[in-house]
Amino acid sequence: MPASLPAILIVDDSAVARAVIGRMIEGSRRFALAGTVPDVQAALAFLKTNRVDAILLDIEMPGVDGLTALPDLIVASDGAKVLVVSSSCDDGGAATIQALALGAADTLVKPGVGAFAGRFADVLVDKLSRLLVIDPVVPVASAAVSPPAARPTYRTTQSQFDIIAIGASTGGIHALSQLLREVPADVTTPILITQHLPESFMPYFAAQVAVLAGRPCDVATDRLRIRAGRVIIAPGDGHMRVVALGDGNFAVRLSREPARSGCMPSVDPMFESLAETHGARAMAIVLSGMGRDGSDGARKLVDAGGALIAQDRESSVVWGMPGAVAQFAGVMLPPGEIGRLVAAGRRPSC
Repeated sequence: MPASLPAILIVDDSAVARAVIGRMIEGSRRFALAGTVPDVQAALAFLKTNRVDAILLDIEMPGVDGLTALPDLIVASDGAKVLVVSSSCDDGGAATIQALALGAADTLVKPGVGAFAGRFADVLVDKLSRLLVIDPVVPVASAAVSPPAARPTYRTTQSQFDIIAIGASTGGIHALSQLLREVPADVTTPILITQHLPESFMPYFAAQVAVLAGRPCDVATDRLRIRAGRVIIAPGDGHMRVVALGDGNFAVRLSREPARSGCMPSVDPMFESLAETHGARAMAIVLSGMGRDGSDGARKLVDAGGALIAQDRESSVVWGMPGAVAQFAGVMLPPGEIGRLVAAGRRPSC
């Protein structure tokens, strides 16, 4: 196995799937097939003596299912990217949201036997290529991430922020789950979330967020009022902007024009509108994700006095979006620490 190529492990109880997907991996010439195993126990045994960069994981398997085993496989592989490849991951499937919340980097619908040819191979190789490339948006040295012993200090004041806005993409759902678990339900600051997901996934995503956050979560509709103690997520088919109502209250307006980032929904409109409506009273958070979506809006919010926090490189599945804002973020932290900062109502200051 060439040492220079990312190593892939396939975990699937179907001998046909293991063979066909294995040939796709080797035929791509971009990856090395580290091994194929039929179940979770065999995967854990394999990982005791072998290093892999990514795991292709089926969900429905005899014994321990893929979702149950997912966190253990991430730990056993020392943080390998897990791509869940399963027929359960159809559009809008709850299994997809659950897998992403548990730490899967991405998901892919596995076709039936005899239908592997064609586009599936192209999509598989593309997803792996995107997950395993190191995004060079900002060199590590210029990011100036503080070591654990020298974490930035925080100054605390009451009611520091009136609104919190979170942008995320690949790897963001797991990061979001870690963040929200640290924010108690008695923190009533409204939270807005723009996560790159198709429209059909949003009802499942909203339900998952409501459980994680311990508060109601709505998929945004046009003119929806922003209320304390609630979470609003952008729909999959529209950008979410914030507008002032003139009576001290605020609402969501949806728009569907193409965004510079090419994303739908895009994080930029959410951040840009908060720069106008809330300025220094807004906190923006950028979590794991590919590309640069959110960087333009985040810069405008910072220029307006708002606070910006980015997920650190070490904890990000993909450091594209956080890396794009690293140079003007107030601080970079793992998601759990960001959640604790939010819970304390603190503004970061280095």
